[in-house]
Amino acid sequence: MILGGTTEARRLAEALANAPEIDAVLSYAGRTESPLAVPVPWRVGGFGGVPGLIDYLRAEKIDRVVDATHPFAAQMSGNAVAACAATSVPLVALERAPWRPEAGDRWIEVDTLEEAVAAVGDVPRRVFLGIGRLHLDAFVKKPQHHYLVRLVDAPREKLPLPNVTVVVARGPFDVDGDRALMVEHGSELVVSKNAGGTAAVAKIIAARSLGLPVVMVRRPHVPKRPAVDTVAAMLAWLAGGSVHDALSAGAERGV
Repeated sequence: MILGGTTEARRLAEALANAPEIDAVLSYAGRTESPLAVPVPWRVGGFGGVPGLIDYLRAEKIDRVVDATHPFAAQMSGNAVAACAATSVPLVALERAPWRPEAGDRWIEVDTLEEAVAAVGDVPRRVFLGIGRLHLDAFVKKPQHHYLVRLVDAPREKLPLPNVTVVVARGPFDVDGDRALMVEHGSELVVSKNAGGTAAVAKIIAARSLGLPVVMVRRPHVPKRPAVDTVAAMLAWLAGGSVHDALSAGAERGV
């Protein structure tokens, strides 16, 4: 079973569609209204915490679990570690490397969204909030700013922010497009979670090219578990290799 919702999860599912010896199912968390279809069986929604996930693993006779959730889905990752430990089902994470600051970046690194809110400051600014729909409430404390928010789905209800512009779009995004978006809306500051990978890095590169500061939220803690950052390494493990084999395959590719 692939715990997914990320680009990496979809790529793994596509690779497994060509591996008939492996029966795979992809589980979406249900954060978006219309998740992209994949060429393997898939489900949407939670499991009911650790007990529900344990029941699912046993009922479906799951042999291996891939945690390819978003780096900020700490609760799901924690539940997966606990459920797999309870059922003795092997677990390996397909984990994208975090972004690292480069020359020209003006990062303000924080540990929580609450710290990100404080880092935005009190003087009114035009802020590009690249954090997704679920965490907008945190910025209600700073209503003086104008927020630019990009969402996968059009909001069904009024957003909690009093002064906001919404752009509906699905990634991956490109640097020229994100740069143009920031220029069009006069963005003065970008707020981002350190998701890593390539699908959303365009806004970070665009901010660098424009000389804009970026409030970067560090990743939350997740329980320790084996992890690789390439689909090839994960395929080696799912094909029957050991965790050591998967980690070695990843190391050979520069993990």
